[in-house]
Order: sequence, then C-alpha cells, then structure tokens
Amino acid sequence: MFRQASRLLARTTASRRSRAFSSDVPATPAQDSNFIESWTKVVPNLDPPKTPSSFMAPRPATPSSIPTKLTVNFVLPYASELSGKEVDMVIVPATTGQMGVLPGHVPTIAELKPGILSVHEGNDVTKYFLSSGFALIHANSVADIIAVEAVPVDRLDPALVQKGLADFTQKLSSATTDLEKAEAQIGVDVHSAMNSAIAG
Repeated sequence: MFRQASRLLARTTASRRSRAFSSDVPATPAQDSNFIESWTKVVPNLDPPKTPSSFMAPRPATPSSIPTKLTVNFVLPYASELSGKEVDMVIVPATTGQMGVLPGHVPTIAELKPGILSVHEGNDVTKYFLSSGFALIHANSVADIIAVEAVPVDRLDPALVQKGLADFTQKLSSATTDLEKAEAQIGVDVHSAMNSAIAG
C-alpha cells in the first residue's frame, strides 16, 4: 500500500513540476508547429484556424522595479470616469472586504459589492459609490475597475436614500415569493451601503 502511495505521489509531483507558472509563459503567443503541420496535411487548401490567443494583444512586460504610481481605468457601461489616471492608491469594495491597491499589487480579479471606491491622489481623495462590478489588477501596476453603476458620494441625496431604504425594508417584510424577497433584499443592501457611504 505504501509503495503505491509513493508511486502516485511521485507521479503527481512530477506533473506539477512540468506545468509552467504564468510568469514563465512567453508574452507573445507561440504557434503550435505540430498542429499546423497536421492541419496542412489534412486540409492543404485552408489556412489553419486561429486560436483565441492569436486575437489577444501581447501581455505587457512586468516592470523590474515597482512604479511609484498606479494607473487606474474606471469605466461604466455608458461612460469612462477615469482613463489612464495615475494615482497613489485605490480602495475598492470587494465582496471579501475593503481591498487597498497600491503600485506593484499582485495580479488579482475581485468582484465588487455595493460600497465606496476611494481614489487617493496625494492629499486628495475622490469617493464614488458603486453598485457592483469587477476590479482587475494587473502585474504592470494598472487597475481596471468596471462598475455597473457609480455616482460621486457627494451627489447622493440622504433623504432619498432613507426613503428608498424604508421602502425596500417594507417590501422585504411583505414579500411572499422568493423573487420578491431577493429583489427587496438587493434594494435593502444597496440602500444600506449608500446610507453608510453618506454617514462617512
């Protein structure tokens, strides 16, 4: 039994060693010469099909030293709030908690929940309320933040937020179907987050 376990363990560790890390993958996609050769033998009159990697731009090189600024792209479905803006730090409302992003941050993809996006540039802090979205942090100190809806926090009306929270709380208590409960719960969560954003 132990001999079988050691053989299996040796086989799995050998296969793990042969797998390349993402940092070992070349920045420019390489053509698979065996596939191209086989394709031309079978279908000589057609060009080989293109793979998804042939349509992608080469991955930007990872800088050898950590940059001093973080480049932020912040987009909504209907507008681009920030495009290539160099800042000191951003704090995003990830579903796992508030996530601070500085230059040189490890590459990450984070789902965003309703909350405050803070953009820090020197002593200036700009705050936006986000409904949801994603943050993509790249190895070259670029952060792409994609939100479904966003508004500067100073444009939120406290009276309307309180009214919306009361309405959705009442809808949640009187909901009878799962769909009504889910819709009302989303409304309560978003309005509670807006209320917290206004409070400070």
